Amino acid sequence: MASYSRFETFDIKYNRAFLEKAKGLKPDLIKEIKLPTGLLSVSKNDADQVETHNAGSIENLKDIHMNRDDKVCLDFGDHMVGYVTLKVAKVGSHQDAPAYLRLKFAEVAEEVLDKIEDYDGWISKGWIQEEFIHIDVLPATIKLPRRYAFRYLEILTIDASQKFSVVIEDVSVEKISAVSMDMVPSISTGEALLDEIDRVSLRTLQDCMQDVFEDGPKRDRRMWMGDFRLQALVSYGTFDHFDLVKRSLYLFFGMPFNEDRISACIFTEPTPEPDDTFLIDYALFTAPTLYEYVIASGDHDTLKDLYPLAMKQLTNAISELNDQYILEDKGDGFWCFIDWSKGLNKQAGAQAILIYCMRFGLKLAELLNDSVMADTMQIWIDRCIQGAMNHFWDEDAQMFVSGDEDQISWGSQIWMILAGVMSQEANKDLIHRTIEKNPSIGMVTPYMHHYYVDALIECDEMALAFDVIKEYWGGMIKEGADTFWELYNPKDRSESPYGSNIVNSYCHAWSCTPAYFIRKYK
Repeated sequence: MASYSRFETFDIKYNRAFLEKAKGLKPDLIKEIKLPTGLLSVSKNDADQVETHNAGSIENLKDIHMNRDDKVCLDFGDHMVGYVTLKVAKVGSHQDAPAYLRLKFAEVAEEVLDKIEDYDGWISKGWIQEEFIHIDVLPATIKLPRRYAFRYLEILTIDASQKFSVVIEDVSVEKISAVSMDMVPSISTGEALLDEIDRVSLRTLQDCMQDVFEDGPKRDRRMWMGDFRLQALVSYGTFDHFDLVKRSLYLFFGMPFNEDRISACIFTEPTPEPDDTFLIDYALFTAPTLYEYVIASGDHDTLKDLYPLAMKQLTNAISELNDQYILEDKGDGFWCFIDWSKGLNKQAGAQAILIYCMRFGLKLAELLNDSVMADTMQIWIDRCIQGAMNHFWDEDAQMFVSGDEDQISWGSQIWMILAGVMSQEANKDLIHRTIEKNPSIGMVTPYMHHYYVDALIECDEMALAFDVIKEYWGGMIKEGADTFWELYNPKDRSESPYGSNIVNSYCHAWSCTPAYFIRKYK
């Protein structure tokens, strides 16, 4: 089980003015009724691969009479986020017992075959989208109170009675989002795969744009700073929903806790509240997120409001440096994210992210003509770069190492490149050396792959960057993705940081960024 970075006492400092601004920016969600497009059967072949087969026209749904253990699987044709309504009837004699149904919602077809009783992971099985319903009187219209994220809906009749059969007359979903795909002009790159990657990226972002920028509409349905920063980047120049970015910023900045630290994660229901989880890299990302918003929107009033607390995240991290200007390694605990790679040591990555984010702190200070803070940031950037080269650079390996065991990982190299610790020429050599040596501590999330693509572009390797996009995100499309996933390891589709991929999210915010690169550079 993950060990989270928490404080013994948790003192929230609510900024009521900031929270009121966030409340006033809450969007009116766009609603659209969607109907299933077909019937499917889902099974595994002899190679244990999931297969789907057409099981008839959706027009035949009313003609299917279901008794004990009969089931039907509806395909909505694309990923849905919203509220489901079912119209259920009967045929046969008078209803002499409740109809007992199980509803299973699936973002990808393999979830239809997953069994909740097989789950033994460390996060709550409450995230598994499965419902059991007793219907005493038929016909009935059942409006499910929960919001679901899915493409497929399997309806199983656990039991009825010998005197009547269950008929599903109609199923619909009220699909919701803060934005519509109609807001974004389509593009033509001349490569069909890139065009499709762009479309799926935007569909992923759309379904994660709700009352805030959620990290996943199935799981976790909340806002994490690492995801939010990337979502905001993609939204500029596409959906252009500046108010949702602004709302999300004021929520993060409106609820700091101990030592003015900004939580890694924000809950919004029943009322806004920060999670008691602190991640040093996510706190530091408040600086680039604020800077990028101001540059995109021109909103200097928000900059003035949030600047002091954004800079406090940087100075808090600076205060944790030792006398060699190095962030101490805090071990395997959940103190810094970077990636879900198994065994990843995060010390070097955290050092690099501090340098990277201080560069944005310098830019924020320059926007407000705060010369004292700008000078301070430059001094600490220089010190931390020197500390990084002294402590993490391995002259023999010609790579950056991390932790007591001098671990070499993809993440450490990528973040040192993005931090600008070395020259562009040296960075270019390093990225090619990393590709050639292919460290065993790799990357498993689209989140880390985003920064890999970004590092390739920083190294003036645009063609390689787009090869990664086509291979990695294109790989998900070839696997049938309607929206991009939380985690994708092409060598192991079952990989999960939670103990089972049953709870993996298959529409996840941090995976939407190919649209950012495609629209900026193609």
